[in-house]
Amino acid sequence: MRSHLLNDATAESYRRSVTEGVERVAAKLAATHRPFTGVTPAELAPVIDAVDLDRPLGDASAALDELEDVYLRDAVYFHHPRYLGHLNCPVVIPAVLGEAVLSAVNSSLDTWDQSAGGTLIERKLIDWTTGRIGLGPAADGVFTSGGTQSNLQAMLLAREEAKTKDLAKLRIFSSECSHFSVQKSATLLGLGADAVISIPVDRNKRMQSVVLAAELEACRAEGLVPMAIVATAGTTDFGSIDPLPEIAALANEYGAWMHVDAAYGCGLLASRTRRHLLDGIERADSVTVDYHKSFFQPVSSSALLVRDGATLRHATYHADYLNPRRTIAEQIPNQVDKSLQTTRRFDALKLWMTLRVMGADGIGELFDEVCDLAREGHALLAADPRYDVVVEPQLSTLVYRYVPEAVTSPAEIDRANLYARKALFASGEAVVAGTKVDGRQYLKFTLLNPETTAADIAAVLDLIAGHAEQYLGETLVHA
Repeated sequence: MRSHLLNDATAESYRRSVTEGVERVAAKLAATHRPFTGVTPAELAPVIDAVDLDRPLGDASAALDELEDVYLRDAVYFHHPRYLGHLNCPVVIPAVLGEAVLSAVNSSLDTWDQSAGGTLIERKLIDWTTGRIGLGPAADGVFTSGGTQSNLQAMLLAREEAKTKDLAKLRIFSSECSHFSVQKSATLLGLGADAVISIPVDRNKRMQSVVLAAELEACRAEGLVPMAIVATAGTTDFGSIDPLPEIAALANEYGAWMHVDAAYGCGLLASRTRRHLLDGIERADSVTVDYHKSFFQPVSSSALLVRDGATLRHATYHADYLNPRRTIAEQIPNQVDKSLQTTRRFDALKLWMTLRVMGADGIGELFDEVCDLAREGHALLAADPRYDVVVEPQLSTLVYRYVPEAVTSPAEIDRANLYARKALFASGEAVVAGTKVDGRQYLKFTLLNPETTAADIAAVLDLIAGHAEQYLGETLVHA
């Protein structure tokens, strides 16, 4: 069994196995003509259930053959131009190269004696990102598993920096379109979901700062403590960006921690034409970025950035076997001192390789392309009498629904849109997402693939209309 360990004696076997795996994936990508096969759980589950994990195949080639049946054939492929579903991006090759390297070397980014150069690379990338944001010379941060973890750590820091330890008095303010992880964080931190005050949004799905001001004043009048204001720079459903300068002013006035969830909108940090949409983010106390959304990185690649690096101490615990207190005086850079995680992948290497090969402008150009595409898609939807589109996009998301001319029942229209999404997914021709707006069922394009064209969008809209019309026709027949 030692022949399977990666070391100096097995380097050639490693090269052969990984090369074969890469060749198989490359062949699959080249031959994939739709984003999904349409396989159902009922069809795929027996195939996987039939695998006896206690009887190994003993051969990498055989395992790759089997992988074709249990995974590769039916995977949802985000690189396909008609994958228009969730916030999943196609990935850039330099990042995939970084993934291969970090997996093989297997550094753990908790302590210096496990990562050395990896620690300094991550710190360099944190400094680069805080510089792009404009957080100032005392800024710091740490890579995380994703936006949910970043938001959780931000709320932890805000709780510890609040002016009271009475958890019952603490309140968090976020828009009604903010990510659900804000409520989850409040629960995990002992505040309860009721501690989150939801602020309504305007017609463009941006937090109403006037209402926020009124709620903050009411909070103060009741003797409660405004612990944090969470502004969103790129909401999951609409890609909307809250009015960051106004929110920053209110956070300063009421002594609240300002957190900006830019998990989606962080791609603007690399844009040469749209960076101004994030004006005000430099005044935040903390910022969430998801490189694996709009920097075209493989999952996971995310970070939490803070204006004052000293606040990261609220996540610091010392263990004699790992990061004893003496390492502080010795100025040994242990990343575990900043992180909620202990063992942690060297995910920063992917972004490092991307920047060293493509540069920030290269990333920004790709993100600008999908934002431009969203504007084209909005024009198509606005001109198409079959569809109702909700808001003009700030980023690359379009929310819309099919509205048949002859049907007036909102509930029936809801069902037609639900059916169309499911039928489209089952066909494998395209993947779109869904959401609700004012209680009604809508569909969603999340455009993160620069290879997607306006023609793809138009074709998918025709497919959706066809499925919806089929459903409505069948219901009329049955009626």
